[in-house]
Amino acid sequence: MKKYLKLTCLFVLYLICSCSDKNEDFYISIYEDGEEFLTGDLSVYSTSNNAFGKEIPGLSFQESATFATGNSLFNQAWVSAPASTTARDGLGPTFNARSCSACHFKDGRGKPHTNGQNSEGFLVRVSINGQDAHGGPLGHPIYGGQIQDQANLNIPHEAKVIMTQNVINGTYPDGTSYQLLKPTYSFTDEQFGPIENFNFSPRVGQQVIGLGLIDALDEASIITNVDVNDVDKDEISGKANYVWDAINQTLNIGKFGWKANQPSLRQQVAGALNGDLGLTTTIFSEQNCPSPQNDCQNSANGGTPEVTDSQLDQITFYQSALAVPTRRNYMDNDVLQGKLLFKQVDCKKCHATNFTTSNNYPTNSYLENITFHPYSDFLLHDMGDDLADNRDDFLANGNEWRTQPLWGIGLIETVNNHTNLLHDGRAQNIEEAILWHGGEAETSKQKFMNLATKERQQVIAFINSL
Repeated sequence: MKKYLKLTCLFVLYLICSCSDKNEDFYISIYEDGEEFLTGDLSVYSTSNNAFGKEIPGLSFQESATFATGNSLFNQAWVSAPASTTARDGLGPTFNARSCSACHFKDGRGKPHTNGQNSEGFLVRVSINGQDAHGGPLGHPIYGGQIQDQANLNIPHEAKVIMTQNVINGTYPDGTSYQLLKPTYSFTDEQFGPIENFNFSPRVGQQVIGLGLIDALDEASIITNVDVNDVDKDEISGKANYVWDAINQTLNIGKFGWKANQPSLRQQVAGALNGDLGLTTTIFSEQNCPSPQNDCQNSANGGTPEVTDSQLDQITFYQSALAVPTRRNYMDNDVLQGKLLFKQVDCKKCHATNFTTSNNYPTNSYLENITFHPYSDFLLHDMGDDLADNRDDFLANGNEWRTQPLWGIGLIETVNNHTNLLHDGRAQNIEEAILWHGGEAETSKQKFMNLATKERQQVIAFINSL
């Protein structure tokens, strides 16, 4: 019935517009039935500041209860051990956040670094040249895999991050000027000696909607778009990352993280608990206490492991069942025209749309055989020297990043009160994010820059509608 009413309304609009304005007729003709539902029947309509926190439709009573429990664990603040609240002690000893939601407030996106303040979803990964036993980054011998800027009482934190920004002035071909802010990072208050001869990568937490659908993709559906040698000569050469699967003790295709360096949602959650909160699981059972951090090594723990398998399962289920909001303003003329221009300047070559999940996803059966439109190919692409972190991560080199899904991007401001984008939040809005593109995306960026001012705004309007 809904589809019938929609088609009827479109036909009426067609008749009205065909009598008055051929351009309006054209805009309506490029609307695709159901395109506002990026995850089909699993989409939810919400434009509130809790738009990223809704569960997918159709969960059973028991599954909704598991979702609620996982939500509570995701939002709870963990405390140091020993504590009377044994179900949530074990924080640290060193850490970047006290809760998952501190990095993903309201299941949304973290903020870029602010000097003198504790991070709100920002961290810095560190490593030295070489690879570990599984082909991943080799942790710094003193500071480990990431800089922990907070610590429990009487335990020294590792270091603090300082960011400076340089203004880059630019001009569009039509004469319109713009400015970009290029961040430079350094470290201060190092507690265990200078951080020298190392590689580092600043990261901001991403919104966590739709992760179950990504997790439910099989390898074949991702590698369909792989073109490492650019056989089709379109200047786009997407590459899959193959990373260590600690659960299955093998290499597997990477799906999650800025470098596609995690193979599954469960491992992604366990990795964040360990790296960001200092909490152990059966997957990552070691504390973040490299030598010579003796006070850290000798501190009390919150159990073995500190996060039980049951708790990990509940958080993972919660993350898998977070719904993707329905698009907004999808019938606006500027949005529809922006959709055509988005394709015309070849953004869709990396920000792909059509994927279908596998028929075997044990975490959440509702996510099986679902066609969805993430506007990502989940592959690594060379984004140019300006965005490079010069830090290898399994098969990802220092210039390569996983294509970020665009769904929900227009609601980040509503949910998180900012519009900062890219891996370290340097872009203050969608336009700046596009202008930072380089490498394989350089040609598309140039095509965008050569559009008329109105057309550029239409592309941005379309992306904001996602």
